[in-house]
Amino acid sequence: MKITAIENFLVDSGGRGPWLFCAIRTDAGITGYGEYGQGALYRGLPALIEDLSRSLIGTDPLPVDKIFMDMYRHRRAETGGATAMAMAGIELALWDIKGKYHGVPVYSLVGGPFREKQRVYWSHLATYRTRRSAEMGTPPLRTMDDLADCAREAVDAGYTAFKTNIIFPGENPSMIGNMFAGSNDQNASTDLVRHTKRQIGAMREAVGPDIDILLDINYNFKTEGAIAIGRALEEYELYWMEIDNQDPDALLQLKMQQRTPITTGEQLLGLRQYQPYFRKHAMDTVKVDVQWQGFSQAKKVAELAEVYEMNIAPHNYNSHLSSFQSLNLTAAVSNVRIMESDVDSAPWRDEITTNVPEIKDGFMTIPTAPGWGTELDEAAAKKYEFKG
Repeated sequence: MKITAIENFLVDSGGRGPWLFCAIRTDAGITGYGEYGQGALYRGLPALIEDLSRSLIGTDPLPVDKIFMDMYRHRRAETGGATAMAMAGIELALWDIKGKYHGVPVYSLVGGPFREKQRVYWSHLATYRTRRSAEMGTPPLRTMDDLADCAREAVDAGYTAFKTNIIFPGENPSMIGNMFAGSNDQNASTDLVRHTKRQIGAMREAVGPDIDILLDINYNFKTEGAIAIGRALEEYELYWMEIDNQDPDALLQLKMQQRTPITTGEQLLGLRQYQPYFRKHAMDTVKVDVQWQGFSQAKKVAELAEVYEMNIAPHNYNSHLSSFQSLNLTAAVSNVRIMESDVDSAPWRDEITTNVPEIKDGFMTIPTAPGWGTELDEAAAKKYEFKG
């Protein structure tokens, strides 16, 4: 079996840049699909896929790890960032081919399954609605009571955990990333800390003590500000506070100076980047993005986290193919805490893959079909093609 072609598909996601898909075709009639990368890089990443694919046409697609290491070594001068994401797109499609070739799910190729279902949380609860409530057909976020209603909605839908961001309801609702980015210099003012406490307090009161609440503060605060927010929220017993931070010593300081558990790591790509954080035990839960770094690297990161007595939590906010790829990771490793799942999304999301995840009582069912367990519907992908 040989690779005959590699193709990109860019699909409108309804507001966060396109979903990016890589299709690898073979002379055996098997096509593998991978969802990869950041939609914000919708010109650069597909071009990188094209650059990387030139050396792959005519080669055997089955030795996936060897192909990945060859790409890594050949690109050793520029292996990080977008290049890593593009390599992930190719690698993910190759795993899909390998699973289909052998007639088994990807996780069965690497020793799984460890589980038959995976707990998930409703991610970006209310967040997308700050900007797109009208087109989503959801009530506007005018007050804290409206945010509390969103929390109740997640529980009514069967979720036992949800994640939100710092949100400012009102006539023109916004979130921390688009209200203060560039103006607060990553400072957490007293007013902002109090506002965050009011928001989480309203949500906690709405759902009671048994629902897990997660807060993502992204990259919006320096260590001092994150400590202030973490301390302010201790009484609400968050499942975690999520933060993006490039300094393992700063994260360790955050972890040690307040009691709210922290998670981080989505921005890290590959074992070499995670290792300094693990050596310092700089987080409580490890964020791992399959779409950004590929399946093999994500699995290796999870296995290294196991050595350091930590659990992982897949970062996953894209299409259903992304969820199926992440589910295969959770079925392939022993140390999974919970998995991200976006609910508010483009209304055509269910159309662009051949299967959609089954969700029951806050758990997603691990797929059993060959490969990832779902495929890109190329006709629907073209119908909803991202136009820029």
